[in-house]
Amino acid sequence: MSRAIQLDEPGQLRVVPTSPASPAAGEALVDVAWSGICGSDLELHAGTRPAEFARYPVVPGHEWSGTVRSVGPDVDPGLVGRKAVGEGFRYCGRCQPCLDGDTTLCTDDYDETGFTRPGAWSDHLLLPARLLHVLHDTADLRAAALLEPASCMAAAGLKAAVQPGETAAVVGGGTLGLLVVQFLTAAGAKVTVVDPREERAEPAKRCGAGAFTTPDRVSGGFDVVVEAAGASGTGRLAVALTRRGGRVVLTGMAHEDAEPLPPADLVAAAITVHTVFGASSKAWSHAVRAFSAGLLDPEPLITHEYPLEDAERALDVLADPRVPTGKVLLHP
Repeated sequence: MSRAIQLDEPGQLRVVPTSPASPAAGEALVDVAWSGICGSDLELHAGTRPAEFARYPVVPGHEWSGTVRSVGPDVDPGLVGRKAVGEGFRYCGRCQPCLDGDTTLCTDDYDETGFTRPGAWSDHLLLPARLLHVLHDTADLRAAALLEPASCMAAAGLKAAVQPGETAAVVGGGTLGLLVVQFLTAAGAKVTVVDPREERAEPAKRCGAGAFTTPDRVSGGFDVVVEAAGASGTGRLAVALTRRGGRVVLTGMAHEDAEPLPPADLVAAAITVHTVFGASSKAWSHAVRAFSAGLLDPEPLITHEYPLEDAERALDVLADPRVPTGKVLLHP
């Protein structure tokens, strides 16, 4: 019997029996190998995700890896049996942002696997085949389950556009921060990770950072700064660490309780500010190429694994600030 974890309403998870559907035209059915949990899943479970970005009941799970089981009409049958990951945004492909490659900015109503459509906290996942990214036959599916957050950080790396030898700071030494460290170092930057938790120094250096420091000790003047913490005040810190004429990439969505940086200060310093919302198809391709080439290694960031039925326990662990966690995975 196939199973899925259904969130009927905030706080109400249960295991439900499922039957894998036959793919319709343009669709693919995937046997899920691993699925991840992130902060947005905690928001979905708690009911704090903005209403326009959630729909109940729903099977969560937008981070996943698996193997294609079957495909519908008009889909390449050669996909069957291939290891794959897939994009979550169900973009239209017709509007101007989509045609420009900015698929996360699609002008259609928001629609995403795991939030408004059944996700990967399940034995099987049905999705448009056009969203699949095929992996090498030897790919590690456990590590590949992190390619969704890695793609978001690939978007940040592309916006940062570092040149070899430039200095970069990453504010935040969690999973997202350490993923973007790998992209920046692969591009030739000298990277410093800034995080208040000293225990994150060793993981940061294993991911390629040349230095680690805390916010109270860091000096500014970096060519590029990527904010990957999403905590109060980290956006302001990122801007403060950037040299005049440098670039900042903001990825977090925290509610700031610190004084905002006056626009005049940004103008006077001639700082270019970029923002990232999710991962476009271009960013996904970038991340998958880096993973396939061995330039991106998410595996060391995995700290906890649970069977599918223990999804609630996994959420509790991720939400507990007393438990040091990296990426938490479910294994159907």
